[in-house]
Amino acid sequence: MINEALLDWYDANARQMPWRITPADSVNGVLPDPYHIWLSEVMLQQTTVAAVIRYFLAFQRRWPDVHALARAGDADVMGEWAGLGYYARARNLLKCARIISTEHGGIFPDTEAELLRLPGVGPYTAAAIAAIAFDQQATVLDANVERVVARLYAVTDPLPDSKEILRGLAGRLTPPKRPGDYAQAVMDLGATICTQKPTCEICPIATNCLARKKGIAAELPKKRPKPAKPTRYGIAYLVQRSDGAILLETRPEKGLLGGMLALPTTDWAEADATEDTPLNAKWFTLTAPVKHTFTHFHLLLTVRTACVDMAAIPTRGQFEFPTAATPNKLPTVMRKVYSAGITAIGVE
Repeated sequence: MINEALLDWYDANARQMPWRITPADSVNGVLPDPYHIWLSEVMLQQTTVAAVIRYFLAFQRRWPDVHALARAGDADVMGEWAGLGYYARARNLLKCARIISTEHGGIFPDTEAELLRLPGVGPYTAAAIAAIAFDQQATVLDANVERVVARLYAVTDPLPDSKEILRGLAGRLTPPKRPGDYAQAVMDLGATICTQKPTCEICPIATNCLARKKGIAAELPKKRPKPAKPTRYGIAYLVQRSDGAILLETRPEKGLLGGMLALPTTDWAEADATEDTPLNAKWFTLTAPVKHTFTHFHLLLTVRTACVDMAAIPTRGQFEFPTAATPNKLPTVMRKVYSAGITAIGVE
């Protein structure tokens, strides 16, 4: 059986992660902390394990359970999340924690249907929590699982068109016994062996793989060509007051970087940006723009800097004294702007 072979392989080769329990503990009936599984799975959406581990440990230290996270301030959570990207996840994380804490007494629902009602929990995350945290027979389908299943059954229809076909095939393999370990086994296989360049010679289910038999494993899964990303333009303003304070603002909750601490900017448009300075000042423009790529577009930000006296009153935002931790509270694109702007002010 394919699932038995995968579980045997997982028992000997499971990756160690701070939110996981060992296969031996799982076999003995131990279940992981649902809070840890939920937190890690939300962080892992669109993000690699390597990037998530540091953030997971920081959240766990600061907010060790869902009640602690529910009591956290929005700005504190958004600041701790800074740099991880996809910031709507952090806003939904807080909403979900508060619902679990106040409406569920800190107890996570244990079925996919109930989990899907929570903010920020989609089909993949609900299935992962149900399977891994509660040992429910749920079908977990992430990019790693899609790759394994597409090759195992030689599914040549491109993604995302073939997603439901792959989900059905993956569901047929999901065992009633140890479904959480099985889900993690398939994900580990896709992350370590059945990668973009598969090492089929050490795969525990290679003899069952139709794509390998046909010599097309490295070609799967096929994907529809992605459209070219457009480029948007904007202006970012770095203002330093004579006492060293920097002008910062909290972005609106809705939209990109929603709720994050940031430097003031114009709107981002596919044409030249319209000035929207946060105060009257003598502005200096950096020669090179800051470049950043989001999921759906490239961004070019012209950076303008100014030094102002204590009487300066901004139309938005507030002056804050920077510390060594200030850049870490900013999303990645704003860290780039901050670094470029501070460097420029230092030589003006």
